[in-house]
Amino acid sequence: MVTNGRTWERGDLFDPNCATRVILDRIGDKWTALVVLRLKDGPRRFTELRDGIGQVAPKVLTQTLRRLERDGLVTREVFAEVPPRVVYALTPMGESLIEPITVVSNWAEEHVPAITQAQEKYDASA
Repeated sequence: MVTNGRTWERGDLFDPNCATRVILDRIGDKWTALVVLRLKDGPRRFTELRDGIGQVAPKVLTQTLRRLERDGLVTREVFAEVPPRVVYALTPMGESLIEPITVVSNWAEEHVPAITQAQEKYDASA
């Protein structure tokens, strides 16, 4: 792939200097996953995202949305109204994350009892 005159090849996750690790860290962040899942049904305002996600500080949500916008996963549209209305939406690349994040989320929800039991067993023996 060629971008801005630079040629990019597929990343190597096991190379400590590869940008793939930064990207994996971003999409593995719990707030990123929750934002993507909240936006899968369409654009939302900041307060809708915050209220729908629950227990996310506004500062953390703002930082997450800015990083996702910078990474090309989310768009931010400001409407010239009083007060200004801001709407966030997934880009096509952001939409491509819905399926893998949904799979991992479903796996986590399905395995909560077994993992909790394993943690309790481990803690009791430690």
